[in-house]
Amino acid sequence: MAFGGAAAPAMASKFATTITTPIRLIPSSHLPKLGRHSTQLFSPFRTTNQLGLKYQIRAISEAVVDPVSSNKENGEGSSQSWKIKMLYDGDCPLCMREVNMLRERNKQYGTIKFVDIGSDDYTPQENQGLDYKTVMGRIHAILADGTVVRDVEAFRKLYEQVGLGWVYAVTKYEPFGRLADAAYGLWARYRLQLTGRPPLEDILAARKKNQDEICNDSNACKR
Repeated sequence: MAFGGAAAPAMASKFATTITTPIRLIPSSHLPKLGRHSTQLFSPFRTTNQLGLKYQIRAISEAVVDPVSSNKENGEGSSQSWKIKMLYDGDCPLCMREVNMLRERNKQYGTIKFVDIGSDDYTPQENQGLDYKTVMGRIHAILADGTVVRDVEAFRKLYEQVGLGWVYAVTKYEPFGRLADAAYGLWARYRLQLTGRPPLEDILAARKKNQDEICNDSNACKR
């Protein structure tokens, strides 16, 4: 404590003397001249901007798009998250109204994978052996464990995955289930005529002709 009390006045006096000492300005002609490169080298603004830009670019380049989120935005389930696969006829206008409604709802869930059976990429091998003709006859869906469901049960499973299970809940009980299947069977039988499309036989013939042309053009048949 004695050392601190004695030293304080001396330090204060020295500080006051320093403040009152005139500051000598050095003429600008006497300052060392720095080259253009030296000025840029020591510029804090340039260094800061470069580092900022560097890390901004790095952050953008390292950004990864979440495939699950992307699929949900498009109303599709990812290859890992889907719980049911809907096989639909993309050329059926009335069918597409329901598909689009389910796809819109699926944006919140991402549990349905939509597969257009009319696509050139469609193959029975990837869909439990279900060929185009079979699926065109009536609606089919495939559960994640490989179980195939059809008719009203398929609709019920699909609707349950997007929070609309109550729509078909009554079909779980008899005789409502049988009545619903009978009504759907009637619709499935005449849906092509009702939507102004040719008979299934004509569609199959046209599809085969198209596939034959692909085979002739590319020497690789798609089945």
